[in-house]
Amino acid sequence: MQHNEPDDRSTRQRVIDSVLQHGPSTATQLAGRLELTPAAIRRHLTALLLDGTLLDSEQRVYGARGRGRPSKVFSLTDLGRSEFHHTYDALAISAMRRLRDTAGADAVRELAAERLDGVEQRFHEMRAAHPERPAVDVLADSLAVNGYAPAVKPVASGDQLCQHHCPVAHVAAEFPILCEVETALFARLLGSHVQRLATIAHGDGVCTTHVPHPVTTKSIATSRK
Repeated sequence: MQHNEPDDRSTRQRVIDSVLQHGPSTATQLAGRLELTPAAIRRHLTALLLDGTLLDSEQRVYGARGRGRPSKVFSLTDLGRSEFHHTYDALAISAMRRLRDTAGADAVRELAAERLDGVEQRFHEMRAAHPERPAVDVLADSLAVNGYAPAVKPVASGDQLCQHHCPVAHVAAEFPILCEVETALFARLLGSHVQRLATIAHGDGVCTTHVPHPVTTKSIATSRK
């Protein structure tokens, strides 16, 4: 049986988009999101592994009884990410180096902060329009406009703000100040001491920032008992 190549390319792009949006995913998760059969998703994943777009790795998944079992997850490689906003990386890195060498580290920090002005402005506008929404959700929506493919995942101690794509990942690998300034902005906008757990620039699959639950009078009293 021969497969229609244009349809295959379209479906594989959907697979790439899904991994970009949701982060490292299992074949079962991808098949469910894209409404594909197990055989079909395996075929597309195999092709994307062979052409270097995806890589697979073992990840332990814990069931109801807490027993870990290995599960294969698929994530984007640098080649896979190169389709998204990395066209001018070399030029940007060159410009950043020149700015650092001629104007110093403070100028680089200032530029890194200015790059996020749009995110901050949109956050305040969205927050004013929808004050009832959690601030972290509003921040995620603001980041989405800039192509960060964000998602908010609740955890026991707060929320994790996950950015499944970073438009400046290759630049930030050489200039981590971009990540530092971004994290500082998150803390200021959310009014919380956030913690950056992982970054794409350092080789992780997703940029992950932990946003702790607000400390309330009740929680303080409980902790003192």
